[in-house]
Amino acid sequence: MATLKQFEANRRNALKSTGPRTPEGKAAVSMNALRHGLRARTVVLPGENREEFTQLCDDLEVEWHPQSRTEQFYVEQMAVSQWKLTRMEVGEVAIFEDVAATTTKLPLLDRLWQAECRLERSYARAQRELERLQNSRRQPDPQTQEPAPAQEAETRSSSAAALAHPVPAAHPSPRVEPTSEIRNPTSEIHQSTSAPV
Repeated sequence: MATLKQFEANRRNALKSTGPRTPEGKAAVSMNALRHGLRARTVVLPGENREEFTQLCDDLEVEWHPQSRTEQFYVEQMAVSQWKLTRMEVGEVAIFEDVAATTTKLPLLDRLWQAECRLERSYARAQRELERLQNSRRQPDPQTQEPAPAQEAETRSSSAAALAHPVPAAHPSPRVEPTSEIRNPTSEIHQSTSAPV
């Protein structure tokens, strides 16, 4: 337990240490807690090429042509997942190259492979949702849909054929009168078994 003098000395020393003041210093210490960057808020980490990530985003946008903000979100989700998967492959190589860490390799690789599976599922889910959104946008509303020209021609030809060759009227079927009494054999059985003996 600290004495009162030590406690006061720590308080005075803490007032002197205020952390970095320049933008460069703040940027440098902002990555102090970063270990692997798999859960980083910034997608492109120091040492990675921002132009490559921008190119990846551009390529996915050209491929998918997002038309709404939601579709754009799914394209970005796919880009982030793909970028982090590439980062994990680099990390996997680094783990195998580190000879000194042979005792910790297996747990690290296991965690890495689990994270890879999650990112692959995230990519696939974003792709499915993007495809679903784009397919629903492309399909016209069935209530307002006009018949296709081929359907119209087929309808006209079948109408013309019906007028040219009228089908004789079928004989009317005899009318069945509904009965007012409907017998239920199961109810009769229940009534007979529940009668007092």
